[in-house]
Amino acid sequence: MLVKLMKGVAVAALLPAVWWGTPVGGYARLGWGWLGEAASDAVPLEVELQRAQQMIDDLEPEIQKHAKSIARDKIELARLQKQADATAADLAKAKSDVTRLADDLKRGEGRYAYGGKTYTAAEVKEDLSGRFQRLKGRSATHEKLGQMVAARESSLRSASDRLQGMLEAKNQLEVEIENLQARVASLRVAQTASESKLDDSHLAKTRSLLDDLASRVEVEEEVVAAPLATTGSIDLDATADDNLFEELAEFLGSDAPAAAEVSTTAEAAGDEPLAAMILE
Repeated sequence: MLVKLMKGVAVAALLPAVWWGTPVGGYARLGWGWLGEAASDAVPLEVELQRAQQMIDDLEPEIQKHAKSIARDKIELARLQKQADATAADLAKAKSDVTRLADDLKRGEGRYAYGGKTYTAAEVKEDLSGRFQRLKGRSATHEKLGQMVAARESSLRSASDRLQGMLEAKNQLEVEIENLQARVASLRVAQTASESKLDDSHLAKTRSLLDDLASRVEVEEEVVAAPLATTGSIDLDATADDNLFEELAEFLGSDAPAAAEVSTTAEAAGDEPLAAMILE
């Protein structure tokens, strides 16, 4: 039973991986990536810039932490250097004392005076042996301190370089964000100007429509007013045409009366119409 249960768990664990490798899984991955890109594109540029600025601001605590670590390393290095300097001074004094005692013993004298006291050659030799052992210990200590100082200096240089690189990278990112912010602001201004042009175009279209409507109204008004005009009415303000009778005589031929005859006849007829007289 336990074996079957373990097999079932293994199969259940493998199913997602197998499904993810199938064509359906490929479509699912593609859809998921497309949704992620679509969601990212839907975020306004200003919001993304604010997020980038926040990410840069989040670097500040790490930079401060790194700077404090460098400050502690500098203090520790100064302490080690001071200790190494003191050890070097003690080592130089010990070497000088050992050299002096060795030189004295080489003279082969029986007794030696130091600091107001007299010592035998055996005592001096024994003291020299002890001093030499301590000298070797101080020399090893000085060498070790020198190695520690060198290692701490190397570590401090590396840490300082990393901090400097981080600060330079942070400054570069800030410059890039400022550049992008300026570009986005310019883009928004251009988009606003484009929208203004669209509004102007709409206004022009409205103006053209109103002009067309005004023209149609004028045409309709002319159509309505046309039947009211009387056809053939005498224009009292028109100037007299003295050539009317001559043109009629020319049109009707030799049978038409001349202008003088028509005028005389008109006077004799009184109120009879001119057209009737002409036809007679």
